[in-house]
Amino acid sequence: MAVKSALPPVVRVATTLLEFREQLINWFRSKASNGLLEGTSSLIQAAKARARGYRSVENLITMIYMLTGKFSLPGLPI
Repeated sequence: MAVKSALPPVVRVATTLLEFREQLINWFRSKASNGLLEGTSSLIQAAKARARGYRSVENLITMIYMLTGKFSLPGLPI
């Protein structure tokens, strides 16, 4: 009924809900989100920013491990 409404905002919401129906149902079933993945991606982007000027990919990978590993070495601020 909402899709056949004369109100454009209502039609837009209804068509969006229909378009993403499967994804919405999956979320209600699993309650899973991609928050952890997004957070990790953000940390990797920060590592890339910190690693500017390094000459090797290995140094970038080391920086990613340092930022995502939740550990620190004595005397090194993280």
